[in-house]
Amino acid sequence: MLVHGFGANRRHWRHTLAPLSGVAHVWAIDLLGFGASSKPPSRLNGEMPRSGAVAYGFDLWSEQLLAFIDTVIAPSGPETPLHLVGNSIGAVVCLNAARLLRARGTPPAGVILIDCAQRTLDDKRAGQLSPWERSTRPLVKQLVRQRWLLAALFGSLARPSVIRRVLQRAYPSGANIDAELVELLYRPSTTAGALESFRGFVNLFNDHLAPDLLAELGRHADAPPVRLLWGAADPWEDPAEARQWAHDHSCIVDLVVLPGLGHCPHDEAPGQVNPILQRWIAAPDRSKPQRT
Repeated sequence: MLVHGFGANRRHWRHTLAPLSGVAHVWAIDLLGFGASSKPPSRLNGEMPRSGAVAYGFDLWSEQLLAFIDTVIAPSGPETPLHLVGNSIGAVVCLNAARLLRARGTPPAGVILIDCAQRTLDDKRAGQLSPWERSTRPLVKQLVRQRWLLAALFGSLARPSVIRRVLQRAYPSGANIDAELVELLYRPSTTAGALESFRGFVNLFNDHLAPDLLAELGRHADAPPVRLLWGAADPWEDPAEARQWAHDHSCIVDLVVLPGLGHCPHDEAPGQVNPILQRWIAAPDRSKPQRT
């Protein structure tokens, strides 16, 4: 089960689906608010209920995964091992879904986190910010609730030229930044409701953090093995923190850091990443931890 990151969609696994299909049945999903999924209005904490509005966040997206698993994957048979693979915020979704699956007695066979989002702007990490950032935080949090302001910001960001510039940071090698990639990221931003999922996401100041989810999983003997795959040149998610997670959490059994790659190594360098994913999925045992 492949889960994309923020602003992406199931097509971001364009170089992953076919290679993995050689070792498993493979599904990719559009999280609610992204890709071709519906994009209902956002409802933030403290706002009055509104017909059809949703509280975007990791619980909502994880429940979406569980509903997909129950209705689409589970009919394949209870003996079918399930592997959750997520990139960026999709990795946090996978961790939270693994927590929920374990709690109901059906833990996945494994979880693979690709450049998992560290969510440095979450309130629970505010102590790590500079004094100036902490002092301006209340104002910033009020501003990003405003649809008129976000509409202007979203309009300035959701342009092919800007998307290409962001990709040049996210893919430091420059590989696979092509017209197909720009289009698959840009086109959903032009559909009705795209601003609402953006609003919901940028207001996630108090939601799940990966270390907390890893710690909870690690407290249980039936926790699935977790494997980390990281681009060493990720401009947003520091691989040093991934190494700390691997040190701190017993459920993590592998960490591979790939030199020169960025935030989305599965798309930037599929020739390097796919064999690793194939190996982990074909042999998901809790072997001695490896660090490369």
